[in-house]
Amino acid sequence: MTRRDFLASPAILAQGRNPRPNLLVLIADDLGLHTGAYGDPHAKTPNLDRLAAEGVRFTHAFCTTASCSASRSVLFTGLHNHANGQYGHAHDFHGMSLLPHIRPLPALLKPAGYRTGLVGKFHVNPAAQFGWDYLSPAQGRNVLSIAQRVQSFVESAAGQPWYLHVGYDDPHRLGRGFGNDVKRPGVTPHAFDPARLSVPSFLPDNPATRRELAEYYQAANRFDQGIGMVLDLLRTRGELDRTIIVVLSDNGMAFPNAKTNVYDAGSRLPFLVRAPGVRGGLVNQAMIHFPDIVPTMLEWAGAQGPDYPLHGRSFAPILEQEDPAGWDQVHFSHTFHEITMYYPIRGTRTRRFKYLRNLYPDLTFPHASDLWESPTWQSIVAMGDAGRLGQRPAAQYLHRAAEELYDVNADPDEVSNLAHVPAHRETLEALRRETHTFRKRTADPWLINDREGPYANLG
Repeated sequence: MTRRDFLASPAILAQGRNPRPNLLVLIADDLGLHTGAYGDPHAKTPNLDRLAAEGVRFTHAFCTTASCSASRSVLFTGLHNHANGQYGHAHDFHGMSLLPHIRPLPALLKPAGYRTGLVGKFHVNPAAQFGWDYLSPAQGRNVLSIAQRVQSFVESAAGQPWYLHVGYDDPHRLGRGFGNDVKRPGVTPHAFDPARLSVPSFLPDNPATRRELAEYYQAANRFDQGIGMVLDLLRTRGELDRTIIVVLSDNGMAFPNAKTNVYDAGSRLPFLVRAPGVRGGLVNQAMIHFPDIVPTMLEWAGAQGPDYPLHGRSFAPILEQEDPAGWDQVHFSHTFHEITMYYPIRGTRTRRFKYLRNLYPDLTFPHASDLWESPTWQSIVAMGDAGRLGQRPAAQYLHRAAEELYDVNADPDEVSNLAHVPAHRETLEALRRETHTFRKRTADPWLINDREGPYANLG
């Protein structure tokens, strides 16, 4: 897109003193499709719902790996984590980081004249590689403090177009809870009645799960209040209609069967875009995934990409379309969560089917430390051989086949593995080959293990 095309685009109107839009990313930590805009009757998310009413709601947006650091690395680089080096967690003894040659989004926007900033949770290494102009790792549950730091950054831009990434800690777990036992400045706590909640079909319906769901919804409401503070700030300063706002989550809810898994409960996420000149209330059914974010941001900013190919494509041209052609497939690549959680998965999803290749099926699927100690998982452990996550036996969750194939329309909880059903052999072989092609195209280092064995002849 040329600069002339950009300024003429009906989707993004250049206004006021900024010839280019500001770019604001607001990212939740472990929020699934639990907002009013996505049809959850229990969620209290009026600010997210208002933003959806004023912008575009994507119905089929996916992370590529349902793990905090690895997922964020894809968002910042436009590369699957097997290619960018951030295979798993960045913090503490996990210590993973981007490869030295990677140029993340802030470093690409700066030459285009953008001031860049981060407030709140970062969770990708090394910070120096990003070249932030403003870096303020505020406590992500203190949403008032975050809003105040957003204001400081916006004021510091002084008319310069800006890109700001704001990372919240909600509704991530905090130990065995969700951080609701501490009073947060500026936040009105909203408690939920466990007995009145509907338990997602992929979780056990028992008192422990219901209590945790109530805590989760309260933390999600706190995130929503933080979003409202930032929107009000931008509106008051006259910046709202100069700014493209993207709201999303890094992965699904921090419950078994969701986070750290690339089942839909962990990978299909809220994704809202509010952009100047784009009419509100649009619902876009394009299948997009996190590698598409960097190309889109670069197009909106009129900035150049890196000297290596990115793994996604810009959705800017189809932002205002409801059902654009050619957006019907996404890919997945998960390797680590914590350093002790090695379970590489590669796969793809179409409108109807999901194919997952578990590279080391002899391994037991590992638990994130917070998920293992959660009352929900421990309630399943207490049931012994009878333990289940919804319709999925716990043994099936822990011990997985080399290949998984699901009809996600008929089986949305992805319980009935069709990989060995003769009637689905053609689909299995097609998606197996598609996944192999994706891995070759994105230079997956783990392909070296396919030189021998049943996958060696895929090309």
